[in-house]
Amino acid sequence: MRLVLVGPPGAGKGTQAARLAEEFSIPAISTGDIFRTNVKGETPLGKKAQEYMSVGALVPDEVTNAMVKDRLGHDDVAAGFLLDGYPRNPEQAVELDAMLAELGVELDTVLEITADTDEVTRRLLNRARLEGRVDDTEDVIRTRLEIYAESTAPVTAFYDSRGVLVRVDGIGDVDDVTKRIVAALDAR
Repeated sequence: MRLVLVGPPGAGKGTQAARLAEEFSIPAISTGDIFRTNVKGETPLGKKAQEYMSVGALVPDEVTNAMVKDRLGHDDVAAGFLLDGYPRNPEQAVELDAMLAELGVELDTVLEITADTDEVTRRLLNRARLEGRVDDTEDVIRTRLEIYAESTAPVTAFYDSRGVLVRVDGIGDVDDVTKRIVAALDAR
């Protein structure tokens, strides 16, 4: 299974990514993890990404794309993968298609975990309190959610038009959400 996972902050993507990776015996690939691995390993791409990250700038698509392409070339993804955090825009989605075409494979599904804005705001405020994230205020969280919605809408529309988008409600008991997701994926 080759799967892309999208959803707003606080929707449970990280939790569900780990569960789905185990359920389908595929690696969960997070762009955040790819960035950290490259930066820590001081790879040429990691050094380039660090230049942007150190000044608070977004890492350009070409660097992100190169890191993802490198990761998709590893042996452990031959039987499938779950991408979390990529693609973030339609240009990256087109680039992902090109990467997969080079590998002779296609995406099976793009899974969007949906969640009510008020519920994810509550979740993120609780997480901020538990983890001591004083800068995660309600206003900041709601702004992040708005930015997510604006930037992700074109990506989900891109995949919806190709018939590979599946939406699953991410609100509820974690086990119930996992069951809904697995059932939706099995139905494809």
